[in-house]
Amino acid sequence: MAKINLKPAGDDERPESPEAIAGGPVLAASFAPVQRHPRLSDKVADDILDSIKSGQVEPGRRLPAERELAEQFGVSRTVIREAVRSLAAKGVLVVRPGSGVHVAAVDAASVSEQMSLFLSGRGAIEYRKIHEVRATLEVQAARLAAERAIDDDLAELRERCERMAGLTDSEIASVEDVEFHRAVARATHNELFIVMLDSIGDVLLEIRRVTLALPGRIRAGVAAHELILERIAAHDVEGAGDAMREHLEDSIGAWRRASGERRGAARR
Repeated sequence: MAKINLKPAGDDERPESPEAIAGGPVLAASFAPVQRHPRLSDKVADDILDSIKSGQVEPGRRLPAERELAEQFGVSRTVIREAVRSLAAKGVLVVRPGSGVHVAAVDAASVSEQMSLFLSGRGAIEYRKIHEVRATLEVQAARLAAERAIDDDLAELRERCERMAGLTDSEIASVEDVEFHRAVARATHNELFIVMLDSIGDVLLEIRRVTLALPGRIRAGVAAHELILERIAAHDVEGAGDAMREHLEDSIGAWRRASGERRGAARR
């Protein structure tokens, strides 16, 4: 039911129109939004998705045939077809000609790929936004790595530092830089850190290609990595977090310098 509020005319208001006088007091009505019911295909898609999330339908399994699904849901085959098309577009289902419809096997790589596609579809993204997310992830990752890293983790971090230290090519150094930070994420022994870091990995790689091309940046990156490694190896939680934070702040400064140089070159 709509809620109706009486709004008596004040002395300072304009005289009422003939229509208002004829119709009585002027009413200000606020109506509740009309509820929109989802389309049948959307409802079917939601039910299939809920079944996958709850574990009733496992990744990799084939769904029943279109006719059988239509009978189970009590809808037409066209509705089933639309629901499947919607879920396939989202990467939830995979349609294989001659083999039917299967639940997609979602792994860490596919999650990261979806995020990368999302970012690439948004056009240019401010570095500030990437930095905020990166700092939130990586400072905490360094702290947890200092708390949880085992000998194998430390060995990988040392190897990454050594490999980057001998490089002069910014393209190769960019890849090694990424791998060092991924190694820190792995040292948390929380797989979500690597998934989330990889989801912005393509953007971060492009940023490194720009910043590591600046004179002295590869050497500065190696020095920062060595300090982070030192603090993680010492199981210094606060020190590792601080070292990572300083490294990322230095990186954003390099990005600003590189961006300024590129803008200057474009004007010339």
